[in-house]
Amino acid sequence: MQRDGRNQFDARRYMPGLDGLRALAVLAVIAYHLNLPWAPGGLLGVCIFFVLSGYLITDILVAQWQFSGGLNLKEFWLGRARRLLPALFVMLAGVIVWLSFCDPGRLSSLWKDVIAAVFYTSNWWLIFHQVSYFASFGPPSPLGHLWSLAIEEQFYLLWPLLLWMGLRYIPRRGRLIKLIMALAVTSAISMAIIYQPGMDPSRVYYGTDTRAFALLIGAALALVWPSRRLSADLLPRRRLFLDAAGGAALLAMLLMIWQSNQYQTFLYSGGLFLFAIISAVLVAVLAHPASRLGRLFGMQPLRWLGVCSYGIYLWHYPVIILTSPGFNTEGLSIVLAGEQMLLSILLAAVSWYFIEDPIRHGKWKKQWKGLSIVLRHRPRLLVAHGKATLTSIILIMFVFISVVSGCSLISHADQQSIPTRAAGKTKTEQTIKPAENQVQESMDNETESQAGTEANGDTDKRDVFTGKGVTAIGDSVMVEVGPALQKLFPDIVVDGKIGRQMYQAPQVIKNLKDQGILGNTVIIELGANGAFTEKQFADILELLGNDRQIVLINNRVPKPWESVVNHLLSQAAEDNSNIKLVDWYTASSGHNEYFYSDGVHLQQAGVQAYVSLVTDAVNP
Repeated sequence: MQRDGRNQFDARRYMPGLDGLRALAVLAVIAYHLNLPWAPGGLLGVCIFFVLSGYLITDILVAQWQFSGGLNLKEFWLGRARRLLPALFVMLAGVIVWLSFCDPGRLSSLWKDVIAAVFYTSNWWLIFHQVSYFASFGPPSPLGHLWSLAIEEQFYLLWPLLLWMGLRYIPRRGRLIKLIMALAVTSAISMAIIYQPGMDPSRVYYGTDTRAFALLIGAALALVWPSRRLSADLLPRRRLFLDAAGGAALLAMLLMIWQSNQYQTFLYSGGLFLFAIISAVLVAVLAHPASRLGRLFGMQPLRWLGVCSYGIYLWHYPVIILTSPGFNTEGLSIVLAGEQMLLSILLAAVSWYFIEDPIRHGKWKKQWKGLSIVLRHRPRLLVAHGKATLTSIILIMFVFISVVSGCSLISHADQQSIPTRAAGKTKTEQTIKPAENQVQESMDNETESQAGTEANGDTDKRDVFTGKGVTAIGDSVMVEVGPALQKLFPDIVVDGKIGRQMYQAPQVIKNLKDQGILGNTVIIELGANGAFTEKQFADILELLGNDRQIVLINNRVPKPWESVVNHLLSQAAEDNSNIKLVDWYTASSGHNEYFYSDGVHLQQAGVQAYVSLVTDAVNP
């Protein structure tokens, strides 16, 4: 499997355009994790990384095979370890230190994530141990993004062995390419079969088997389009075609990042496979030395961002998670998002210049020795080693900034979840009343006022709406507000259940119909626990029929599916005359006092505001 002579051959041809593509991919992922409204499909950036990894790794290995007739797997795996592990370990240590100072209570739940990250099994850990991607309202793990690196590392371990077998026992290159593409199609079909529309997509999203197609498409491209055989001498017509193909692929890629989201059935039924093909076309164009688009992508600062993209990916998610408030009803903060992005890039730069590049090329001892000399003899060598000194200052500054900003923002988030002092007692000193009692108290004044008005004869009791013919279906939020609704409307039927999702609504509706208690007005409060498809919601509307008045309540939930759910509900209200939309999202904007720390469940003020909106919607 290996022969002498490997050290006399460099299997890699540097392609600066691919660094620019890396920059585009990591910026898309950051935009997605920042919940920027113009990049809901930014998660597709991971698919770009997969295609790039499949292409570059296979290109290197095939070139080595052609030169020496074998593969030096030991050197390959050690090279991957030097490239990936040091930066990962530094990031893990940074997160642990950060939490130790700012939020030590979260450390106990982090250690299993750390172990999974070290052994590159994060994706399967998420699949087998996460209760539900959609129903989880606790603070997300700052290491949740490492699932994609786990898939890549699993590929790096297995693919060289499989490729060696293919190159040795399938000498005809065309057959090998067909076999690799057959495996890719099998992976994509597995994703489509396992995925259930409207259900938690974690299994197919994180699975190595269901995401391998992107890596395999990149590997097949390396056999069809080996970088070392590409020539800069290309006829003008062919160069024009090359750039046109790359431009079309780039536009299609940006369009999917702009228009798609992780809850679309299309993505798991072939959409991701299509995106991987589009990515492969763009990789092929950018890898070609004659491509003008490749020169454009190889310009600074895209090229530099691509070089640091691994560190940026490592750091961006923990920075975002650990410096964001627990919930925020004010909407997107551009300033905070910019600071988080800048901090991620700067930490990645420090990682690249002090950790990744020196260790990768065996220069780390020399670099750190030089830095120590600078620190000991600062007056004499400050100018000569200005770059190292400046980098050291940046390192110190941003470690300080990261800790201070992280602690301050986390403290701010914690304060939002703690009620103000009452009678000199803090939350920990008080007995917290059940939600039902708070609901009852929140409505006492309103009920007493109504009773007083009726006693004075200003309102005829016969004209008071009792909620007869109204049915409310919802999740835990409906469980919270249900007692208050029933106090105002004694005849209303409330069916709320913790964790309920929209796909469960048809069965609830059928049960209520069978019991003869489904009213002519139906309130639906669902979507806080996960997204749903247009078809699923259309089936619910068909089941309810056009003769009923339907009241939809949209959501405020600090999860990525919030905008998807609210858009579907808004669209349904626009398209159907018998549907009325209660805009809880807008009504609760800027009112952090309405919510507990999860940003979903309601405190007393929130219950009052919520019930007031519903009352206005159902009163005849």
